[in-house]
Order: sequence, then structure tokens, then C-alpha cells
Amino acid sequence: MDARALWQRYQNWLYFHEGLGLYLDVSRMRFDDAFVESLQPKFEKAFADMAQLEKGAIANPDENRMVGHYWLRNPDLAPTPELTQEIVQTLEQIEAFAEKVQTGATHPPRSSRFTDIISIGIGGSALGPQFVAEALAADFPPLKIHFIDNSDPAGIDRVLNHLRNNLASTLVLVISKSGGTPEPRNGMIEVKKAYAGHNLEFAQYAVAITSPDSNLDKVAKEEGWLARFPMYDWVGGRTSEMSAVGLVPAALQGIDVGAMLQGAKEMDDATRVPDVKNNPAALLALSWYFAGNGRGEKDMVVLPYKDSLLLFSRYLQQLVMESLGKEKDLDGKTVYQGIAVYGNKGSTDQHAYVQQLREGVPNFFATLIEVLEDRQGASAEIDPGVTSGDYLSGFLQGTRQALYENHRDSITVTIPQVNARTVGALIALYERAVGLYASLVNINAYHQPGVEAGKKAAASILDLQTRVVAVLQKEKTPLSVEQLAQKAGASEQVEAIYKILRHLYANQRGVVLEGDFHKPSSLTVSAN
Repeated sequence: MDARALWQRYQNWLYFHEGLGLYLDVSRMRFDDAFVESLQPKFEKAFADMAQLEKGAIANPDENRMVGHYWLRNPDLAPTPELTQEIVQTLEQIEAFAEKVQTGATHPPRSSRFTDIISIGIGGSALGPQFVAEALAADFPPLKIHFIDNSDPAGIDRVLNHLRNNLASTLVLVISKSGGTPEPRNGMIEVKKAYAGHNLEFAQYAVAITSPDSNLDKVAKEEGWLARFPMYDWVGGRTSEMSAVGLVPAALQGIDVGAMLQGAKEMDDATRVPDVKNNPAALLALSWYFAGNGRGEKDMVVLPYKDSLLLFSRYLQQLVMESLGKEKDLDGKTVYQGIAVYGNKGSTDQHAYVQQLREGVPNFFATLIEVLEDRQGASAEIDPGVTSGDYLSGFLQGTRQALYENHRDSITVTIPQVNARTVGALIALYERAVGLYASLVNINAYHQPGVEAGKKAAASILDLQTRVVAVLQKEKTPLSVEQLAQKAGASEQVEAIYKILRHLYANQRGVVLEGDFHKPSSLTVSAN
């Protein structure tokens, strides 16, 4: 396609949202008008599906739940007055609590104010808050946030060591819908012990964000924690950033949560338009479908050309992959759907993997995120008439052009600046795109059976460990791994038992291993 035709295609397919100043350019995706027309019936169904979802249809039949994250930024859309009131009241409570903490009206016993936050959560309870903190928190926020988002003891120690001089002024957020998810539960117990080790009463520093009457909620109530905020069963973890999950940590850091909600609401309004060409989320879903032939055959590479948006690709990994990665479709057919997401940031990528994107396996499409404003205030010239921001813009345009020249498709999303309103809009844009795409390929975007299967498998390993340790403590003589497996009633799980023993031995947990470590079958094991 010559330059004039490309310019015309760019104008034909450029979407612009005047209120948000957001552009979406899908002109470098090589679909044609016939392809768009062929998908029209699927899009009509997708628009209808989304309308029903927003009205309160049961969209997660596995758990008999509605899916209502859209109501969080427009409570009047909630299907009952009670839900509307609950959403409004929760937001008021969040803003009031953040103001009390920031002004020192709520403060820890040994300090005049809180200075830091430990946020304990996993998956959607961490990725959204992390992305928003990286994107929007000031260089010197009223409270600085630190995340415990894994069950890694060394990672937990690192956070606590960084805060050892500030622990007496550090607020703790424990975020878990059920209160029983192992990772946040483990983090809470470890942090609780750290506070006890400093003679600090944990309840005076702790805030629970959880479902009403969950195990965590009951503990927080019984122990008299500082505050409790609700998680709703109709909001999934990967779409929870606009709920208390994301709004509490954001408000505490001084981020304008009202503007974030407003940006999301404006984008929701734009993505309800039942016209593919005038709906940015539909344009994304169209592009994804085209790129992967409706089967996720190509990966989504996300390249934000702004340091503060570095974590956007990690956030989108969960939103897109957990929502779309499904074995079965809505008719029960095996389809193996999904779109793999990865990314770093521009222009770091120029020196990392753009070489492969340009000349390697063409198994992807790129999403470039452009921010028009370089910085607040004037920029110094690096070369005559050229700033560092000009270089960054040039790298983005150069990458887009180089990819297209070698038949690699790309999407470009442009926002005027990184602020609470535009970040809210980006989150809402991709939430809707995921929902529309899921309808196009006939899958349920709102359940996660594979995640639940992984949790059950992990629980069975811990149960096996308990049985193995009990056998070892009872036996008087060393056993081979196979003998131990037999006595534990787990002859089919010898490999798992060997790995359990190796882990216990490495951490000096009462296990003695002797023999040739290159030959696991030659090892003998006994209790220490």
C-alpha cells in the first residue's frame, strides 16, 4: 500500500474521543471491509450480551454471580437501589478514611501519622493497585506503598527489612475476597508476627478489604482492626481496580480516585455505542480477532512508551489471559482459546526484543501506547531543536513503521498525558474489549476454572507433605523415597514426595537426606 493510501486508511480508521483526548489507531491492522462486514452479526450479539451483563444477568454461572464492575463508576446503572447505595456509601467511606489517615486524625499509637502502606494481596488484588501506584503516585506521596504479592519468604523479608525503621508508622492493607486464599493469608500471618516482634498491636495498623462475613472480615471485626471495606461477589479480581481493592490504596497515596472513576465512566459510555467503527473497545476486539483468526494464534505485545506505564502489560496479562484463556466454549466444545500477552516499555524495547519483532517469528501483533505530553514543564534541548521526548516519539513512530514494512501489524493507543482520568479510561477500555472479544469467540470471560484447579492441586501437595512428615516422625529407621511413598499411602506420587523432601532438607526442616543426590532413587530419608 503506497503512502497516500496508508494516509487515507489512517484517517478512515482513526478513532478519537474528544472528552478524554484519546486516539485509537487500528489502521496498521490489515483487515479489509469484507472482513469487518463478516463479523457484523457476531458484533451485534456481542453488544447485546454486554447490555444484558450490565443489567445484571448471571454472567458467571459457575458461581451464580452477576458481573458488575461497570456499576462501580456509574452506580445508577446497578440493578437495585440497594446496590447503588452500597457502592456510593463505600466510596464515601474510602475517601473519608483516606483523609483521616493523611491528616493524622487516624494515626498509629507511636507516631503522629502514617507514613507507609504494606498492601498484601495476590493477582487482581495486587496487579491493579501496583499498576496504578506506578502510573499515578506522586514522587513524594502522603503514604508510600509497598506490596507483598507472593508467598516468597525472601520477598516478604525484603519488604519488612525496608520498613524496619518505619514499621510503627506503617498501615497494613489485607486484601482477600474469601480470606482463605493462601498467599494473602500467609503474608498477613508473616506481617502480623513482624509487628508482634516490634511490640506493635497489629489490629491498630490493619485494614481488611474483603467480602462481608468472610473469614478475614470476622477476624478483623473480632480483633478490632482499624477499618474494614467490602469486596463484592459481583466483581472479579481482574476487574476490581475501581472497587475498594484499588481505590483504598490509591486514595491513601493521594491519587484522585474520583477522576479515575470519571475517566472509566466516560470510556464506558463510549464503548456502549453499538457501532464497531465508533466504539474503541469494539475496534480492539475486531483487531484481536483478525490478528489471531479468532483463535488467539498471535500474541499481544504491549509496548508503552512511558516509564510510568511500565506495569500496564503485567496488568493486561491477567485481565486478558485469565479472561480469555479457556478450554471450553459456552456450548461445552473444546476450543483452547486465549491471547498471550507480554511487554516491556519503549524505547527500552529498541534494545531488547524489537529485533525479533521486526525480523523473527511473526507470531504477534503489537500494541503501542503513546503519551503526547513529555513532562510537566519545558524540556531541555538534547540537540538543536530536539528534546529527549522528541527522540521517544521518534522511536515509537519508527518502530510502528519498521514493523509494518515487514508485515507485522500494530495498534496504537494515544493519550494526552498519564493522569487519573486517562488511566481510568485505559482500564475501562480494555475491560470492555475483553468482554466483547469473549462474545465474538463464544467463551465465558468471567470465570477461571483453571485457577481453581491450580489451587486445589497446591492444597493436595501440602496435605501430602503433612502425611510424609508424620510417617518420618513415626519411623525409627531411614527409608528410601519409594518406601516413604508407600507408607504414606502415596505410591503414585513418588516424584512429588521427592520434591517435598528436597525442599524441607534445603530449609533445615527436620529432614535428613543421605546418598547420591544425582540419583534420587538411591537416597534415604529420616527425621532429624
